Amino acid sequence: MSDWIESLQKPCILVVDDTPGNLTLISGLLKDDYRVKVANNGDKALEIAGSDNPPQLIMLDIMMPGMDGYEVCRRLKSATKTRDIPVIFLTAKTAAADETHGFELGAVDYISKPISPPIVLARVRTHIILKASADFLRDRGEYLEQEIARRTRELQALQDVTIQTMASMAETRDNETGKHIRRTQLYVKLLAEKLSQQPRFSALLTPSYIDTLFKSAPLHDIGKIGIPDRILLKPGRFEPAEFEIMKTHTTLGRDTIQHAEELLGMSVPFLQTAKEIALSHQEKWDGSGYPEGLKGEAIPFSARLMAVADVYDAVISRRVYKAAMPHEKAAQIIQQGRGQHFDPDMVDAFMQLQDEFYSIARKYADSNEDLAEINKLQS
Repeated sequence: MSDWIESLQKPCILVVDDTPGNLTLISGLLKDDYRVKVANNGDKALEIAGSDNPPQLIMLDIMMPGMDGYEVCRRLKSATKTRDIPVIFLTAKTAAADETHGFELGAVDYISKPISPPIVLARVRTHIILKASADFLRDRGEYLEQEIARRTRELQALQDVTIQTMASMAETRDNETGKHIRRTQLYVKLLAEKLSQQPRFSALLTPSYIDTLFKSAPLHDIGKIGIPDRILLKPGRFEPAEFEIMKTHTTLGRDTIQHAEELLGMSVPFLQTAKEIALSHQEKWDGSGYPEGLKGEAIPFSARLMAVADVYDAVISRRVYKAAMPHEKAAQIIQQGRGQHFDPDMVDAFMQLQDEFYSIARKYADSNEDLAEINKLQS
């Protein structure tokens, strides 16, 4: 029993030759140190090599009837399952061109007949060791790739949870809801993907940056955590002094995200974008917005996107201080703000996408009651 178990632990070598005497000779030479399988033609060799228990090395004759050794090697190296099995040509063909062709096909060695047993054993041993090392490194590499992918997924999930947690801090104090966060995320992504088709924005709007915009969008109103309830939850219009306080949610948002970044001790791309959105999404294209009165392209791209998304959602949504308005009214307000409140190119993109915006609004309505109100306003 122990001899049988020991034999299974030996590396397996497939010997391929159409001459029975050669198969007997090579098998006898190898049998003390290796498990030996034999094949007397190319088809049988490919069948054994592609099985669930493939050999660790193949010794392959070249001159065989039907499929010659060169063709067997070519097929072995073209198949994913067998391409990593080392092939040693064992042949009477001794011309340099033959040897060169064998190496070009992917063989690891070329031994001419008649063989020298010590040389054959030494070369086989060398390539078995190299194969074991390559397998170890390949397995280790695959493991590391899988581990990196797993860790990346964990970090992305942690990042997403962190964003949602931070966003919910403002949400729990505001009249708006988590559905508002989701809707504006999707509006921003929709606009960005549309604008990426324009030469003006194509270099900026890579898939990676669009993903960053999507992740950052929920933090646009994080600064509302610093606004007193008497103002934040007021059902009527703000007094001038109250509005000045309300306007500070932009700088408070930027500062909150900046503080989180400082705690991390590093600069994070999505937090950089989140700071832009939080600070500048109330700026207007004509310079009449706040907090810095930025104008035109001085307003960060991310904030210009959010301005369109945020206003559209504010118009179509019901709040304690206002009734919901129909989609057509929201689209009209966006169109009227072209070149004044909003970047003209973004308004043009919105007008082309307005049906998709409306679909998002319906799909992610705050409640069944709100969905019924949206449908009623459209009828």
